[in-house]
Amino acid sequence: MSQGVLVVVEDDDSIRRGLVDALSFSGYTVHEASDGQQGLELCLSVDADLVLLDIMMPKMDGLAVLKELRKPKPGVPVIFLTARGEETDRIGGLKLGADDYIVKPFSLDELIARIEAVFRRVPARPSQRKKITIAGRQLDFDRREAVLSDGTRLTLTEREAEVIGFLASNPGRAVSRDELLQKVWGVDPRGTHTRTVDMAIARIRESLGDDPSNPEVIKTVRGKGYMLADPDGDDS
Repeated sequence: MSQGVLVVVEDDDSIRRGLVDALSFSGYTVHEASDGQQGLELCLSVDADLVLLDIMMPKMDGLAVLKELRKPKPGVPVIFLTARGEETDRIGGLKLGADDYIVKPFSLDELIARIEAVFRRVPARPSQRKKITIAGRQLDFDRREAVLSDGTRLTLTEREAEVIGFLASNPGRAVSRDELLQKVWGVDPRGTHTRTVDMAIARIRESLGDDPSNPEVIKTVRGKGYMLADPDGDDS
């Protein structure tokens, strides 16, 4: 039985072939592409469980591929393959919704460990509660839908639903930015300097009409992080 379906997008032939052979030997079903444009087309046509995506590639770089991929497939996990000097690009990738990155050169054992770690996190991301109502806003995690107090319906992105869901699974507790970065984005916060979490919270507040100066849905706990306000009722 396959461990999962992976797409490897890497323009270096020797690296790509080595990854495909090693991952196939480890039990994964692997599809490959040698440039960004081909990689995006492959990712859109294959029902992949995870994408390994190089950043520096011809035709389309990895950041452009991820940006386009996130539109039709917001939930597919992506791990960036990066060179040591690409810190700015790694941060850009995290802001676009990458789940993790691994710096070249890396060992197969490290790569497999990163892949398995992402797979372990994915099923646990949604909240155990399917629906909640907060400050007159109804949130449906299964449908990734929010109904505002004026009746307006909007679709939450996969990441927005995951952030709210994780906060909902920790009621009455302020969740730190580092914990959100690790549990929702799947990124080790050690040595990582990014405003990814704050920007995501800002987008959620804007979507839900939650005044950042006096938020009713996601509270800011100074020095600790973010906390979801108490639900209006006991939704399932």
